[in-house]
Amino acid sequence: MTRTVYVNGEYLPENEAKVSIFDRAFLMADGVYEVTSVLDGKLIDFDGHAVRLQRSLDELDMPSPCTMDELLEIHRELVKINEIEEGMVYLQVTRGAPDDRDFVFPDPETTPPTLVLFTQNKPGLADNPVAQKGIKVISIDDQRWGRRDIKTVQLLYPSMGKMMAKKAGADDAWLVEDGFVTEGTSNNAYFIKGNTIVTRGLSNDILHGITRAAVLRFAREAQMQVEERNFTIAEAQAADEAFITSASTFVMPVVEIDGAKIGAGVPGSNALRLREIYLDESRKAAI
Repeated sequence: MTRTVYVNGEYLPENEAKVSIFDRAFLMADGVYEVTSVLDGKLIDFDGHAVRLQRSLDELDMPSPCTMDELLEIHRELVKINEIEEGMVYLQVTRGAPDDRDFVFPDPETTPPTLVLFTQNKPGLADNPVAQKGIKVISIDDQRWGRRDIKTVQLLYPSMGKMMAKKAGADDAWLVEDGFVTEGTSNNAYFIKGNTIVTRGLSNDILHGITRAAVLRFAREAQMQVEERNFTIAEAQAADEAFITSASTFVMPVVEIDGAKIGAGVPGSNALRLREIYLDESRKAAI
């Protein structure tokens, strides 16, 4: 079945969708994106993603291609047309396609932004068996640009990090800068010691995860302590549990870091409980 995608106001078969070779995202990585999960045919935390999208656009002085209400309707229409029960909706906004390549931003009056959306069908997303065995991560140097709080399409180094992990026989990588963990290649990173969750504080150094915000709120409601601070790989290796969060993995236990088992080397009860709470509460609030 050919997917229907959305490009600049049109719903098209994916094999008919086209974007200019002069598009700024293609030439300059001048674009931002969001990924919203779909469970039971409904969108998970759309409002959070919409707010972060607007923040990314504002930080880059990039015009919004439409209202957030219009964006919601596009999401819902794609989910309906493509019959997505479990999966994701990918959204990308770029600074558009001027007449030629230039480092200077084009005039938004003559070069409107490019808006692209498509769905990904992921049956079993919520019941991912990997969560019951956990993932292994390695640590690598964080060599990304300094504004990681803006969700740009500059994903080459995160892709390289995932390939480094794969080559090392692991599932993902945690990025380290000045001796401290920033985040995962496409997720936020945490460890648990006793009843306390530790994760990097919000700043320009990490993405302000939508799933992160929800999980930390649920953790506090479950009477867990939360510390938002810098931490080292050694601290995480000595923890009782570790996990990551993202829109596509929800809460995913980490059982090994750089070859060292975390706790008993199996998913911890707190991480699994947080995953269950997150999925239950997110389904209730889905739209």
